[in-house]
Amino acid sequence: MKLENVTFAYGEKVILRDFTLELPDAGVTALSGPSGCGKTTLLRLLAGLETPQAGRVDAPGLARTVFLFQEDRLLPRFTAAGQLRAVLPRRADPLPALAAVGLEREANTPVEALSGGMRRRVALARALAAAPGKRLLLLDEPFTGVDADNAKKIMARLRAPGIPILLTAHDAESLSLADAVLAFSGPPLRQEQKNGRTPGPAPTV
Repeated sequence: MKLENVTFAYGEKVILRDFTLELPDAGVTALSGPSGCGKTTLLRLLAGLETPQAGRVDAPGLARTVFLFQEDRLLPRFTAAGQLRAVLPRRADPLPALAAVGLEREANTPVEALSGGMRRRVALARALAAAPGKRLLLLDEPFTGVDADNAKKIMARLRAPGIPILLTAHDAESLSLADAVLAFSGPPLRQEQKNGRTPGPAPTV
C-alpha cells in the first residue's frame, strides 16, 4: 500500500501536500498523532472514500476493504445480532462474531439499550463479520470505550485471518497492540519519526 506525492484538501484547508508513504502489506500498523492532523483522511484515501487532487493512491479500494469509522454508525432500533445480519450472507449466524467481542448474551438487545463501550464492540463485531474475502481492514479509533482486556481479545480475532490492518489510535494501550507505530503531526500530515518496530520498506514523507 502506498501514497505517492498525494495532495488533498477540504476547500482551502490542505490535509496532505505532496505526501508520500509506503505501508506494510502485513500485520497491524498504527497511526498515532493529535486529533485533526490528517490520520482519518489518510484512511479515507486508502479506502477510496476520498479522491486526491494530485498524486496516486495504490490500495485495494472500498470494495475490498472493511472500514470502521470513528462513529459506531449502528442501525437504529436493530438488535446487536441485527447489526451483523445486515452485512452477513443470508442465513449466516451472527453469534460467532458477537462471541468474539464478548456480547453473545446481548444478541437480542437493541443497540440503544447498550452502553457506549458495548456499542463500539458491536461495531467491531460487524467489522469482523464483514472481513472474509476482504484484503484490508481500516479501523479509525477502534477501541474507544473498550477496556484493555477486551481490546486485546478482539485484536487477536482481527489478526486471525491474516489481513493487513491499519488503525488510528491515541492511547498507549491501543498502540501497544500494533506491530508498527508511525507518528504523525499536521496538518498538512507529516511523519515525525520512524518507530523501531516498523516492518517492511521505510515510510517516507
